[in-house]
Amino acid sequence: MRGPIPCWLAALLGTALLPWNMQQDGVTLAGLWAWGAEDAEAASALWQAVAHGRWWFWPVSAALILALPGLRGAAGWQVAAGALGLAAVIGQGLAIGVQGWRWAWLEGAFGPLEDRQFGIGLGGTVTLLGFLFLLTGGLARRGLFRGDRFVAGGVGLLALCILVFTAWPVTTMLAQVLTPREDLPAWAALGERIADRRIWGLGCLAGGGCGVFWNTLLLGISTATAATALGLCFALVVTRTGFPARRALRLLTVLPIITPPFVIGLGLILIFGRSGLVNQAADAWFGLQLGRWIYGFDGMLLAQVFSFTPTAFLVLIGVVEGVSPTMEEASQVLRASRLRGFRTVTLPLMRPGLANAWLVVFVESLADFGNPIILGGSTGVLSTEIFFAVVGAQQDFGRAAALAGVMLALALGAFLLQRAVLGRRSYVSMTGKGDAGIPAPLPPLVRRLCHGVALPWATLTVTVYAMALAGGFVRVWGRDWTPTLSHLLRAFALERTADGRLLFTGGAWSSLATTVELAAIAAPLTALLGLLAAWILSRHRFPGRTALEFAVMLTFAVPGTVIGVAYILTYNIPPLEITGTAVILVACFVFRNLPVGVRTGVAAMSQIDRSLDEAALTLRASTFRVLRTVVLPLLRPAIVTALVYSFVRAMTTVSAAIFLVSAEHEMATVFIINRVINGDYGLAIAYCAVLILLMAGAIALIQLLVGQRRLGRRAPVVAAPVAGRA
Repeated sequence: MRGPIPCWLAALLGTALLPWNMQQDGVTLAGLWAWGAEDAEAASALWQAVAHGRWWFWPVSAALILALPGLRGAAGWQVAAGALGLAAVIGQGLAIGVQGWRWAWLEGAFGPLEDRQFGIGLGGTVTLLGFLFLLTGGLARRGLFRGDRFVAGGVGLLALCILVFTAWPVTTMLAQVLTPREDLPAWAALGERIADRRIWGLGCLAGGGCGVFWNTLLLGISTATAATALGLCFALVVTRTGFPARRALRLLTVLPIITPPFVIGLGLILIFGRSGLVNQAADAWFGLQLGRWIYGFDGMLLAQVFSFTPTAFLVLIGVVEGVSPTMEEASQVLRASRLRGFRTVTLPLMRPGLANAWLVVFVESLADFGNPIILGGSTGVLSTEIFFAVVGAQQDFGRAAALAGVMLALALGAFLLQRAVLGRRSYVSMTGKGDAGIPAPLPPLVRRLCHGVALPWATLTVTVYAMALAGGFVRVWGRDWTPTLSHLLRAFALERTADGRLLFTGGAWSSLATTVELAAIAAPLTALLGLLAAWILSRHRFPGRTALEFAVMLTFAVPGTVIGVAYILTYNIPPLEITGTAVILVACFVFRNLPVGVRTGVAAMSQIDRSLDEAALTLRASTFRVLRTVVLPLLRPAIVTALVYSFVRAMTTVSAAIFLVSAEHEMATVFIINRVINGDYGLAIAYCAVLILLMAGAIALIQLLVGQRRLGRRAPVVAAPVAGRA
């Protein structure tokens, strides 16, 4: 059954039979049948209108009736019914809350309301989606989106998700900038907050300190450039050289991304801190006092490059593998040297990956909170200033909103710069033609440069982790280095009862189970939505495409602290009351990590020729079948990146989750932070070690399930360097 009928039936089911509002104890199997419920909050929308006098649900039912002519081919009726249904669902949800009318003018227009309603639940969600797809299907039938209902539905779903879970909370938070101060009205307070000298000051030019804007901008540019260069070096070593430990190097490269909070900063302090190994060695051997250089801009830069190089690597690895060997061979046939071929052919084909990796790392650097709060010292950045404005003694949400607005402006500038760099050039390197070439060996100069950069960095990575994780397996970190497993046993103890049952008595089991469950739910949703967005944004042109592409980046460009507060402000009251539930955590994970999947997918899609899609469509394959059987197999590296990144970020996030967790849903990172606050470093680091092993296993499982992309190419043969040929 195709066309508008399934969408109409979904809207009918949500309106007439399913409980409209969110249920306190969740939806049970018996509670799914909501027709005839005595409690209005447990009834369907239609039954609430019929039996409980809630007249504001009649427009929803009217939209269902209006859609009937559209079921027989009248696209205009279908569009009108979908639009009316969406407006009715959203309008009644926003207008009426737990205390009646939300705005005074509604009471003046309709009189006092002696009733109330809670947040939208299963019935409201199903009805909303049904009307949404009625609308998008009608628009496609009227010629928009080239008449493709699947594309129209995908754009509608993306727009709705971004509007509800990104634009709405971010706008709610930014609106706090208009909060008046005691001594100033709203607009005067806005001007003072935006023009604050602590943001824009240039005292560093006279030997003082710069404003947080300039610190953040310089840190972001430096981190993005260094991490992208490192990620490219690692990607080239792993894919284009005969380095014997390529698999271990690949795992080591992504190790920082699966690291729980504070471990990297802790390891750097143990090595480069005032009492660290390097400082002690410099003092003992050369009499040098290196001081506290790690606490400041240099320390933040080092920690962020450690943290975000894996992101750049994951974005670039698929792009490097996707470069067509035939183009490199063509340059050699034309007597170009390997170095010239690499510079004029290979690197330009990697430009989409480099630009997307740089953009993602730059935005991550803007929003990073953990590294600056540990290593920032007296050097302030936007994310830490926002944190202190929200939870510090200031309690100034207006200042936090102003700083968040500046950060979003920076992210928008980077987004526009990235689009300008890529322009409208073609970077296609995968077409429908046969391509069995062998990737050309790297020029000797490039190979030596990559080895010279990647291998020392890998050594430093191993040292940092060895120092940091050692604290979980010694008695007293920093004083008594006697090896012990007591911290691990306290966290993950197991006991067997008299009747043979196994009891999980360790204090960390509950948070671990909750974290794994929520991350396993969020990761596929993030990858699915991100790659769908990448395919739509790369392959289709429609009004508002650029705005939608930037909107995807919104939650990524704002610190997790701000996102956590924004979600609480937005979802603590109707129409969506999901604060304290697992839903709000999953939504935060999905839309916080969505941009990496989107940018990785966009970079990979730029290498795939449109002729492959068009050939399948010419053979009468549906758009969904083309996406499933042609495009997705070629996007396997991007799928792995999206799944890995979203899973491990959900496992290790702290800045947003610390505001959203509840007693019922405690996250592993919040458990770890609480142990650190209590001074129990041993248990915290032991827990981190378990999480690292768990996530390494998850990455291997994801790689196994997704599989490798097969491009029909021969395996590379690493040739010996040719003297004089560079």
